[in-house]
Amino acid sequence: MKIAIASDHAGFALKEALKAALPEHEFVDYGTHSEAPMDYPDTGSKAAQAVADGTCARGVLICGSGIGMSIVGNKIPGIRAALCVNTDIARLSRMHNDANILVLAARFTAVNYAVDILKTWLDTAFEGGRHQQRIDKISKIEGVKP
Repeated sequence: MKIAIASDHAGFALKEALKAALPEHEFVDYGTHSEAPMDYPDTGSKAAQAVADGTCARGVLICGSGIGMSIVGNKIPGIRAALCVNTDIARLSRMHNDANILVLAARFTAVNYAVDILKTWLDTAFEGGRHQQRIDKISKIEGVKP
């Protein structure tokens, strides 16, 4: 699976650890490429756009709290970015919300937990059914065709 991934400086180390932990996936890295201070919208918006336009199947955004990247990701029409702090929330974000971007909080999530969260998120399918009508309503609000 081709996965867009991006972080700010606070999420850089976790981003690199996730890529190393899941070599079976193709990560397209939209930066940042160091721990030098930078602005998360610069990298997050590029990765989210890659998911929205179909360049990548899904995406992962990482910043210190996860909140900034969540806001950035969800500004792109067609993106459903979910900040997940454990595997249960990751599973539900896929099953019920068809989240296409996982957001992680680097300052609050240990690497081993982040790996488990990402694996769970990638392995969980959208249930569809009654949840699809909700996704369609979100798309309508965004002005995106379902």
